[in-house]
Amino acid sequence: MFEGLSEKLSGIFDQLTRRGALSEEDVNLAMREVRRALLEADVALDVARTFIDKAKERAVGADVLKSIKPGQMVVKIVNDVLIETLGSDADPIDLNAAPPVAIMMVGLQGAGKTTTTAKIAKRLSERFKKRVLMASLDVKRPAAQEQLAVLGRQVNVDTLPIIAGQTPVQIARRAEEAARLQGYDVVMFDTAGRTHIDEPLMVEMAEIKAAAKPHEILLVADALTGQDAVNLAKNFDDRVGITGIVLTRVDGDGRGGAALSMRAVTGKPIKLIGIGEKMDALDDFHPQRIANRILGMGDIVALVEKAAETIDAEKAMQVAEKMRKGKFDLQDMCDQLAMAEKMGGLGGIMGMLPGVAKLKDAMANAKVDDNMIKRQRAIILSMTPAERRNPDILKASRKKRIAAGAGTTVELVNRLLKQHRATADMMKAMGGGPKRGPMAQMAQMFGMGKGMDMPSPEQMAELQKKYGAGMGGVLPKEPPAELKAPPPAPAKPGLPGLGGGKSLLPGLGGLSTLNPFKKK
Repeated sequence: MFEGLSEKLSGIFDQLTRRGALSEEDVNLAMREVRRALLEADVALDVARTFIDKAKERAVGADVLKSIKPGQMVVKIVNDVLIETLGSDADPIDLNAAPPVAIMMVGLQGAGKTTTTAKIAKRLSERFKKRVLMASLDVKRPAAQEQLAVLGRQVNVDTLPIIAGQTPVQIARRAEEAARLQGYDVVMFDTAGRTHIDEPLMVEMAEIKAAAKPHEILLVADALTGQDAVNLAKNFDDRVGITGIVLTRVDGDGRGGAALSMRAVTGKPIKLIGIGEKMDALDDFHPQRIANRILGMGDIVALVEKAAETIDAEKAMQVAEKMRKGKFDLQDMCDQLAMAEKMGGLGGIMGMLPGVAKLKDAMANAKVDDNMIKRQRAIILSMTPAERRNPDILKASRKKRIAAGAGTTVELVNRLLKQHRATADMMKAMGGGPKRGPMAQMAQMFGMGKGMDMPSPEQMAELQKKYGAGMGGVLPKEPPAELKAPPPAPAKPGLPGLGGGKSLLPGLGGLSTLNPFKKK
């Protein structure tokens, strides 16, 4: 969602960081360009004006203009103001109240309220081990209550039985009583929406709030609606009193202004962001990490966290042991490709790497395609278990059968087998000596060493220092060395824990065809 804003700001800051010294006029010119970029990204006018005033006040000081790298100091100042505008610190859902903790979901129709309710319930149930009850208070939209019941079965979360003819307030009271009597930790109210804000909607929300006494009132807003989302948040906050915001469709092609504006206009934190249609596609909103990504600094910490959640520790240890013995078979390769898909595919992974945003053109020219992973897996899944364990038995007739089963060509089957052999050889070579360097340490965290433990807070802070703008870092003048060109042979691990090979993401079976830096 922030791609357009990120591209414009990167261009502005590239011009600044190339200069050896800056004058006050240079800073003013850059700030005018930043202001234009913010407005084009649909940031509210008042928010953009305040943003620029804060940044300019700090950037024209003598300490900046006379510093060793004034251009980078200006970038740091903009980064700091960006973090302040987004909310400074992450503010997750507050569950510190006597159970059952009531959470009320509000918003307009079509913003994804019901789906987001189920996503949050799944998150609270699996991550925080809370017993959750969901209740649909939407008696206006046809089958709205049945929809929540279906989603509840999908995510293994209980829903309140439907009784026809009850009003939203009656349903809320019944849900609260059921949650209290049956020992639930959290009760979630999915309220009705409208296509636009009107007085009956606000009256209904106020009545539900009075009856349910929710601990959290979360506004679900579609990130693609731009300025309308800001007005929506202000109206709901004035009439109902929201405690936080959940932005949906952040993975879409919106311009990002809603996220910057809503926090500043309402003073309420953005607590969660929806990053996809799947029921686990929900992330905490970390202002510092979002600011890093907007300014092209990547989000290594989020990448490590996502990998820690995705990768099975026991399986990772088994695969690592097989790799060290040079027994990396096609089933292991298929499993690693599946892990990469769960982490968001190549696009999702690359989006979190520092400096990759600046190399978007090179990646586009190389035709980096997430569908490549699906095609590779389809080829492997067309093989028999014996063929996956022992690829040497794959002769011409078997390859034709596999290609037909996967809907592809024998040429692609041969290419996959060649990549697998290269990866297996490299894994065997890696198995001997000690692993060194930051990427190797991350590889251990990703299951290439002693297993898959969640990184400690100290390790996270260190990663943020090295690969993001955390702890007062600044935008690098150029991408990190490991992202500039393919690593020399023998290849070292690029993206940690996904194996090795010649590509930027070598663990994907050494998919050299996906290398965005390889000249065609």
